[in-house]
Amino acid sequence: MSTQLPDQVEEESTETDAEPTAAPQERRLASKRDRAGEADRRRQAEEADKALDDDTYHLKVFRYDPEIAGKKEPRFDDFHVPFEKGMTVLDALMYARDTYDSSLTFRHSCRQAVCGSDAMFVNGQQRLCCKTQLSDLEAPVRIEPLPHAEVVKDLVVDMQHFYDQMEAVEPYFQTNDYPDGELEEQRQTPENREKVKMSTRCIWCGACMSSCNVAAGDNEYLGPAAINKAYRFTMDEREGEEMKQQRLKILEQEHGVWRCQTQFSCTEVCPKDIPLTEHIQEIKREAVKNNLKFW
Repeated sequence: MSTQLPDQVEEESTETDAEPTAAPQERRLASKRDRAGEADRRRQAEEADKALDDDTYHLKVFRYDPEIAGKKEPRFDDFHVPFEKGMTVLDALMYARDTYDSSLTFRHSCRQAVCGSDAMFVNGQQRLCCKTQLSDLEAPVRIEPLPHAEVVKDLVVDMQHFYDQMEAVEPYFQTNDYPDGELEEQRQTPENREKVKMSTRCIWCGACMSSCNVAAGDNEYLGPAAINKAYRFTMDEREGEEMKQQRLKILEQEHGVWRCQTQFSCTEVCPKDIPLTEHIQEIKREAVKNNLKFW
C-alpha cells in the first residue's frame, strides 16, 4: 500500500510530466549561450591579434655566446616589443634585455649619436641604433653584429683592429710651424675650417669599415674612417707643409688610399653623413700632385 497522499502523487506526476518539455528548452538556451560565448572569444582573440600587430614590433636578434655550451651555435631569438612613437632600435633592444632576457648583450652609451658604440647591422645595412627609428623599418626587424668583425658575444664585436687602423694615421694635431708671437694663437681661416668641417664629425662607430668590401678582403687596408681622419689633419692649414708630407707618406702606402675602389658604400652608411669617398678621392689627388716633378 502506498503511503503517499493523493495530492502528493498528483503533484509529483505533474512535475514528472513537465520535465521532458523543459529539458529541450534549457538545452537550446545553453547552446545559444555557448555559441554567443564562442563568438565573443573569437572576437576578443581577433582584437588581441590586431592590437599585437599594431602595438608591437617583432625583433629577430642574433645570439651567440662562446662561453656557454648551449649558446656556442649562432642563432636568432624572437622578441615582441611594445611600440611607442619615437622608439629607436636601441630603445627596443633595451626593452627586450630588461624585460625578456637580461643576458642579451650589446654596446650603448650616450644614446645621442655621439659615442658611436651602438653601430649594428639592421635589416641588411650598417646603422646607428640610437639614431634609427623603429617605425622606418619593415618588420620583422633583423638585428645582427657588424659584418667583417669578430663577434665577442651577441651583438658585440671586437673593435681593436678598427682602432689600430685609426691610430696608424696619427689622428691628432701636430705641427712644427708656430706663430712668431709667444702668446699668438694658431689661426685657421673660415674657408679652411669649412673644408675640414665634415671630416671632424667622425664618431669612430666603424659602420663604414664594416661596409667596405676592400677592407673585408684586405686586413691591412687603412679603411675609410682612418683615411677620413687623416684627411681632417692633412687638409688643416695649421699643421704646415712638413707634417702634410709625412701624412701623405702614410696614406700613399700600398694599403692606403689607392686600395679604395670608389664603391661609395662607406658614404651610404655613415650615420653622420660624411662624404667619405669624396675625401678619399681628394687625398688621391693630393698624393698625385705631391709626386709630380717638373724639370
